[in-house]
Amino acid sequence: MMEYTNKYWNMIMPLLKKSLKRRYGKEYTSALIKKADLEYRDMLNRADDIGKDNPMASNTYECLLFLAVWKAADGKISTDDLREITREVLATPFLKLMGLFINANKQSGIRKIGTMMHKDAEWLEEHPQYKEFSWDFNFDEKKHKDGFYYHFTQCPLNTFARREGYLEVLPVMCDIDHMTAALMHAKLYREQTLAGDGTCCDYWFVGDKVQDPK
Repeated sequence: MMEYTNKYWNMIMPLLKKSLKRRYGKEYTSALIKKADLEYRDMLNRADDIGKDNPMASNTYECLLFLAVWKAADGKISTDDLREITREVLATPFLKLMGLFINANKQSGIRKIGTMMHKDAEWLEEHPQYKEFSWDFNFDEKKHKDGFYYHFTQCPLNTFARREGYLEVLPVMCDIDHMTAALMHAKLYREQTLAGDGTCCDYWFVGDKVQDPK
């Protein structure tokens, strides 16, 4: 199980609540959030432990929050609805501040992305007890001339979704990778995902102004 923390709930739910209220009204949204809170805690209890302090853990906490809301809605929120809600949450102005710190159109920005991912991988090497369930990092800095590339062949979100029956909605969570890339002035080129029955989830980040990347 993943240790419960309200950190991500308190950060994301106000943004999510705003989107839900606009679509479904205040009364329904209030009831839905109460139900989703219980569902969220239950999901964390069933999720594989990748380490609360794992720098990649935010992906699990945030993804399960969206899945909990979708599950609690009991069919009222479609997969397409959830995709639009997710986009609205990530379009929040303060999240765009990321672009002030990381600009993938500059070599310094690409280096920052690489440094960030290598640090995440180093944390896992220092905490091998979580390797069985966490993301595995595979870097290939010679694969492309432009940008930064890596891939995973193991993803705890994919494992959870397949085991718990959320595979139909997991691609919505995978789409967040593209939205996050845009916040960094990057474009994510991707050929496959584990959620789509691929052999890996590949990430090739390139500045969004780069033409015909190699």
